[in-house]
Amino acid sequence: MSFKTLEGYKKGFDLAMDVYQVSKSFPKEETFSLTDQIRRSSRSVCANISEAYRKRRYVKNWIR
Repeated sequence: MSFKTLEGYKKGFDLAMDVYQVSKSFPKEETFSLTDQIRRSSRSVCANISEAYRKRRYVKNWIR
């Protein structure tokens, strides 16, 4: 079983792709500030889910 089969990961990934598509239409002067921050935050959801999934075998991390 992989973290990619988790429903939360799938929805987070789909949302990140939607955010990326929408942020393409933002003004060019916002590329390095608002757009970059929004894109990074949308990707961090999936990254956090995958990191937590890999650490689940450690009981203390799983409890936390």
